[in-house]
Amino acid sequence: MRLGIFGGTFDPIHNAHLFVAESARILEGLDRVLFVPTRNQQYRAPAQMNPAHRCAMVLGAIANNPAFKLDDSDLRPESTGLTADLLPLLREKYDGAHLTFIIGADSLVNSSWQRFDDVLDRLDRFVIAPRPGIRPEALQRVIDAVPKPLRGRIAMLNMPEVPESATLIRTLLAQGRSVRYLVPEPVWQYILAHKLYGLSSQP
Repeated sequence: MRLGIFGGTFDPIHNAHLFVAESARILEGLDRVLFVPTRNQQYRAPAQMNPAHRCAMVLGAIANNPAFKLDDSDLRPESTGLTADLLPLLREKYDGAHLTFIIGADSLVNSSWQRFDDVLDRLDRFVIAPRPGIRPEALQRVIDAVPKPLRGRIAMLNMPEVPESATLIRTLLAQGRSVRYLVPEPVWQYILAHKLYGLSSQP
């Protein structure tokens, strides 16, 4: 079994997330991609929505793709939000699986990763999706800091940059504007039904 691990707050999940996951699935020959929401975001602002809302939106977004699955391992009360602590749990849970971690270049460059060597050591592959505004030299500096024996596990995904971001979506919703077609239709309907992210009425 070849598993992709796609972690994040998913606050909310949007179409770019799905495009990255599907691109990684195809390019890396993955059998399944696990969407792994985190309870504790170590390097960015805390999620605006609680885990129940975020998981419901993820489930709605991935329902029509049998290769996508929600995994709640990083939502346990004792979870640290650190990838280095999450991976042993996933190794035990999916014993014998080939693990590929999927990440956006912005998350790699703009976050101060703890125990990054441990993360790479527990993975078979670490693949990076290009993101707008991330300069190649900034990405290369992060890769150059990795011990040489582990660098061979890192690869760039050959896919277009996608500009959508959860920050943009939350900003538009807070302004009372529509994000329909930036997020999957079930996510849009869920946001409307629950009036999330400051959306007081349908745009």
